[in-house]
Amino acid sequence: MTYRLHHIHLICRDLEKMLSFFADALGANLVARRKFGTADGATLDLQGIDINLRVVRADEEISDHKSPSTYGYDHIGLEVEDIHAACDDLTQRGYQFSMPPTDAAGLTIAFFKGPENITIELVQN
Repeated sequence: MTYRLHHIHLICRDLEKMLSFFADALGANLVARRKFGTADGATLDLQGIDINLRVVRADEEISDHKSPSTYGYDHIGLEVEDIHAACDDLTQRGYQFSMPPTDAAGLTIAFFKGPENITIELVQN
């Protein structure tokens, strides 16, 4: 059995802000605005990976986790060709890095917070 990543699905408060982040800051392309059940949302293509975004459904209750780490989702890792250029671009867009480019096990990595406090790791081989 072979598995590969098919999509990432995020629930967000502000769909337009999240769409703008993935499209403008990360270069994703809008595939379609759509409904996920009764919730408004959209699908973007980020270099062949679908990113599904949706708002809260009317019958859902979403709680905020206050601890820095939770069981389940931790972060999204994105490979980049030039981590320093990517960090400069994102910093100019107003995003702050919790870890600047750092060598780790043969890779260079950096972490920043996107909209709605999602954690993104940049990775350069």
